[in-house]
Amino acid sequence: MADTTVAFVCVQNAGRSQMAYAFAQREVSERGIGSDIELLTGGTRPADHVHEEAVEAMAAVGIDIADRTPREITIEETSESDYVITMGCSADDVCPAGWGGDNRDWNLDDPDGKSPDAVAAIRDDIQSRVRAMFDELDV
Repeated sequence: MADTTVAFVCVQNAGRSQMAYAFAQREVSERGIGSDIELLTGGTRPADHVHEEAVEAMAAVGIDIADRTPREITIEETSESDYVITMGCSADDVCPAGWGGDNRDWNLDDPDGKSPDAVAAIRDDIQSRVRAMFDELDV
């Protein structure tokens, strides 16, 4: 069982949280800490599919998220997480109360409908934040 659980949460789980989750998976793999950390991602009102802008932006850095499906995150999952990272998506209005652990809001722009350059900037910001978070975690 993992020592630390990190959940990446957004409303639709179709852009920012999917990118953060993919970067976190890569960090776990590269750092060799798969047995120490569990990663979750989900939305409070998941979309039908991951936004094409996010898929294309991640493909540009060698990460394929085209086959991912947005999913609903449960109150149990968030309350049992050590870290709940929201993406700046009006979390106060839609996200479950009573989350456990350390709750952080990254306040990121929604990439849906943005230009490729704007989505790349959001992606790069997410990658930097994920890397910094893993540098901070004691796993």
